[in-house]
Amino acid sequence: MTTDTQTAPASRETLGFQTEVKQLLQLMIHSLYSNREIFLRELISNASDACDKLRFEALHNAGLFEGDSDFKIRVSFDPTAKTLTIADNGVGMSREEVITNLGTIAKSGTREFFSQLSGDQQKDASLIGQFGVGFYSSFIVADRVTVLTRRAGVEASQGVRWESEGSGEFTIEMVDRPTRGTEITLHLKEGQDDLLSGWKLRSVIRKYSDHIVQPIVMKKEEWNQEKGEQIVTDEDETVNQASALWARSRNDITDEQYKEFYKHVGHDFEDPLAWTHARVEGKTEYTQLLYVPARAPFDLWDRNARHGVKLYVRRVFIMDDAEQLMPLYLRFVRGVVDSTDLPLNVSREILQESKDIESIRNGCTKKVLGMLADMANSEDAAEKEKYAKFWGEFGKVLKEGMGEDHANKDKIAALLRFASTHADTPDETVSLADYIGRMKPEQEKIYYVTAETFNAAKNSPHLEVFRKKGIEVILLSDRVDEWVVSHLTEFEGKQLVSVAKGGLDLGKLEDEAEKKEQESAAGEFKDLTEKIAKSLGERVKEVRVTHRLTDSPACLVADEHDVSGNLARILKAAGQKAPASKPILEINPHHPVVLRLKYEEKRFDDWAAVLFDQALLAEGGQLDDPATFVKRMNQLMLEMSGS
Repeated sequence: MTTDTQTAPASRETLGFQTEVKQLLQLMIHSLYSNREIFLRELISNASDACDKLRFEALHNAGLFEGDSDFKIRVSFDPTAKTLTIADNGVGMSREEVITNLGTIAKSGTREFFSQLSGDQQKDASLIGQFGVGFYSSFIVADRVTVLTRRAGVEASQGVRWESEGSGEFTIEMVDRPTRGTEITLHLKEGQDDLLSGWKLRSVIRKYSDHIVQPIVMKKEEWNQEKGEQIVTDEDETVNQASALWARSRNDITDEQYKEFYKHVGHDFEDPLAWTHARVEGKTEYTQLLYVPARAPFDLWDRNARHGVKLYVRRVFIMDDAEQLMPLYLRFVRGVVDSTDLPLNVSREILQESKDIESIRNGCTKKVLGMLADMANSEDAAEKEKYAKFWGEFGKVLKEGMGEDHANKDKIAALLRFASTHADTPDETVSLADYIGRMKPEQEKIYYVTAETFNAAKNSPHLEVFRKKGIEVILLSDRVDEWVVSHLTEFEGKQLVSVAKGGLDLGKLEDEAEKKEQESAAGEFKDLTEKIAKSLGERVKEVRVTHRLTDSPACLVADEHDVSGNLARILKAAGQKAPASKPILEINPHHPVVLRLKYEEKRFDDWAAVLFDQALLAEGGQLDDPATFVKRMNQLMLEMSGS
């Protein structure tokens, strides 16, 4: 290990870790200890990324190579000093980058991450792994870590030495460092001596890091007959395959290798849920290796967060998170795309204009949607279970695609899952194809209701006639659902219809007798509906007799082309103005309250107002004047009790 620290001690500073780092270190050391070997995978993975980044930066500035463009990652150990060292000749770090990368966690969702930790080591281990352990995993096996680094292209005097015992602080100082890149030395804890063996280290590297593109080198060991032990020689040997995994034939790659590569490329701890690997030939040639994670990342809802697909050109790393390669609604996909057609000096700006990129993006999108469809439609119970897991983690994000990706609208619609009155539970398991398969022979439309919560949807008065007739209704309570149904107007030739909008036309589901009864009720109650409309004035567009209701006295519906009450509330909550529209009040001619109102004179206005307010509350709306509503209700109850 290099120990060039001739700089005056005055330049050494002691700084404190960010609070989250301290928490993460404590949790990680305890929760991840059972899988301690992953520290080597994480450090090699970081070293590989550092080499990739330098290769990309050097495309625009070859001087950064400093005369050495052969990348390698070196692993060495010293049994006497009980140290293990991982060194790379990648991009290195400046003092500011060291403090940022090793002293703070700059991830959106950090607070939510800590709030989800339960104290159960097994459960927490997978959460921590999903959050990304990286450099801090060193402290699983080391009680002191020293980092020596220098950014490529700066003077030798700009080296940085960082050291910490992983408790609450670290020291940092400027040192001379002739070579670029980073060297991490782990001072191993008691009981970690098995890591001071070339055989052990090689087996861990082959298990977790065989796919790394750069050669991982160690000093060759030979058996010494005289001493009766392995002797380390001066000759280097490459431990890993050091060839791009995605460039190999699928038949040559085991599932284990695919999973380990995912952990490297996805910075994840868990195995992926599924993956697809294909070489595309034709007008645009590229290789894609794309993964769906088993668990949603913390920044899933940050639409500005970087995406997870790395772009390579002819196996040369170009950029992380090339957002042009995947549409926003597939931002959870991780993996690699390697193009043979793009120029090596491609920039993000060029990508936005490139026809090749458009073709790659379309190909990748179709591949991911195809993989999801295979899972969803599989006869195999395990695959179906996988899709259910996927939907639980990423369903809401996939729904965004209904409005964003017109070309694949039908494919996305087939992948959607909903709750419905078929099971009456919040579980989203019903596909539109399932719904159509259960439709009554004379049913022509797919019916749905939207509300702010599942219970509000399930108990909506608008469902009463459907429940009575045994017609299934899809229950939508995600905020994104209003966006979905505004773009999904039909599926397999069946129109999607809101049960809370427009005049309810059940078509062939109603018999002639029912239609005649409705017409007669409309005529009989014409005076009452006009009187209520006059009493409510500007609050309603119209008052009419309904056949939607069996138990409730009244309900509110939106006119055919107006914004639904639920969407208007969502827009208001988001600080946006909903288009001006008034609801239609529909009354149930068989309900005692409505029959009472028919002959009411004295308190007619109060009864009409209460009827409207109750209908508004039943559909999840908020009263403009709750105090007056309560006062009216109390007054009417007192009168009815004869007080």
